[in-house]
Amino acid sequence: MSVSVLLDTSYLISLVNAHRSHHATAAEYYRHLMKSDMPMYFSAVVAAEFGIRQPITELPLNNFRLLDFNVAHGQIAANFWNVLGQRDEGDARAVVRDDVKLLAQASHEDIAFILTEDASTLHKYCERLRSSGHLQTRAITLKNGFDASALRDDRQIDWVSDSPADPAT
Repeated sequence: MSVSVLLDTSYLISLVNAHRSHHATAAEYYRHLMKSDMPMYFSAVVAAEFGIRQPITELPLNNFRLLDFNVAHGQIAANFWNVLGQRDEGDARAVVRDDVKLLAQASHEDIAFILTEDASTLHKYCERLRSSGHLQTRAITLKNGFDASALRDDRQIDWVSDSPADPAT
């Protein structure tokens, strides 16, 4: 699985709206992704969701790899929907359906991570598919703050050389 990131609508809203509670975390992830040259994917599904409230031209589109939704993605999404069985009570069908489409794209394209602010649906359904062995992609939520190690397949924390616990000192 390649180390790349699919950007969820809620992440992008937080990135461009300084008044959102997780804006600083979203911006820190963005800076880290840019510095690391990690590919960032922008889905056509997200373009449709984001565009409901504001133009996608407010996003740094030149820094994203555009990802169309295609038949292969649709077939995986249908399979995921069937694996999940049903959505939880209270989860809007349209929201869950779009989240499942994003998870299908990530699976088909071998995208390792999805950045999201949405812990209540996207993260939840992602974890269900992961725990059942149907998905390898991991959702990273903004609520936990910035954590560069979350963007590593091995989740290993980078060593900070000026740390007081540094054995070299």
